Amino acid sequence: MSGLDVAAIKAQFPLLQRELRGAPIVYLDSANSSQKPQVVIDAMSRFMEHSYAPINRSAYQLAAEATDAYEDAREKARRFVNARRAHEVIFTKNATEALNVVAATWGRANLHQGDVVVLTEMEHHANIVPWHMLAAEKGIVLRWVPLTADGQLDMSTLPALLDGAKVFSFTAMSNVLGTITPVQQLCRMAHDAGALAIVDGCQYVPHNVTDVQAWDADFIAFSSHKLCGPSGIGVLWGREDLLDEMPPFLGGGNMIADVRKDGFTCAELPAKFEAGTPPITEAVGLGAAIDFLTGLGMANIRQHEVDIAGYAMRTLTDRFGDEIQLHGPCNVEVRGATFSIGFRGIHPHDLSQVLDQKNVCVRAGHHCAKPLMRVLGVNATARASFYVYNDTHDVDVLADALDGASDIFGF
Repeated sequence: MSGLDVAAIKAQFPLLQRELRGAPIVYLDSANSSQKPQVVIDAMSRFMEHSYAPINRSAYQLAAEATDAYEDAREKARRFVNARRAHEVIFTKNATEALNVVAATWGRANLHQGDVVVLTEMEHHANIVPWHMLAAEKGIVLRWVPLTADGQLDMSTLPALLDGAKVFSFTAMSNVLGTITPVQQLCRMAHDAGALAIVDGCQYVPHNVTDVQAWDADFIAFSSHKLCGPSGIGVLWGREDLLDEMPPFLGGGNMIADVRKDGFTCAELPAKFEAGTPPITEAVGLGAAIDFLTGLGMANIRQHEVDIAGYAMRTLTDRFGDEIQLHGPCNVEVRGATFSIGFRGIHPHDLSQVLDQKNVCVRAGHHCAKPLMRVLGVNATARASFYVYNDTHDVDVLADALDGASDIFGF
């Protein structure tokens, strides 16, 4: 067992103390965006009330304090993923922008017509569309790693797909299936084939111990808003030598060392990729969220979600049998606590609206993974995703609400 005191954790999230229609909220949409604990809200409010100033350009005390707070958040992000150097951590708008930075800068500079980029069938659109855009511009070729029947990568196909490839870009954990991929092995296989390993860590980093050095990845991307922090800020980590060679993504203030009539010179890392006034307050919030999760212990969080995933699978399958479909692996050791559900033929959007009447918040749709929906043979699913503030009671409430949906639709 994880040892997490879920009741005490949940009490730290103000929104989860709210009631709707006289009943508590059961928030099961953390794969989309997590809720925010009071310490994050307080850190951002305190910074805006007492310390806000533009960073880097001014010598007065407030600006120096704000710069220190911003760079302190960068150092926390470095430690959180065990990167070697803080200047390898780039703050972006979100993980989508981070993945676009890699495709649009490293990809545009290094990939040419006929070069191969390997993706998997479980990727989020943020790790598909930028490569499609580059394919339209440069004529690169996309190859796709298929899935097994239980929603894991078909590793038997990978050596052939990586043969001659320049890039292997893949998720560490599926936002639809909950599948956790063998990241270290995938990075090694990419490098053995002479390809870069780019990891979409959005779903993995908030839930698991992350070590980019142990992975031996080349780039990873993740977002603040999925790990109890604010929206508006994401993280791109990349190897220093690769970041140094890449052209800037945006031009403007802060990313330059010099500007002349005949050209410009880029600033050193990380400023080279942080043009304009950055999300300073959001960085402070991200740092507070990292402190919060670190205090809980990422290994404890992972074990908690293994326990929740196991309980959810047993409860839902025992109660509904063949009438419910839980997409993804049955083995909780290779999945997170994210479940895409098909239930008694009820359309996912109808199901989510009925569940909302019981204050159960799930997401319905294609989850920004239309290629995967086509592989699964569905247009959409209802997705219930659990986090540190969810417990077995929330699973039971979900099951009861599903039964209620059956009553409404005449099952």
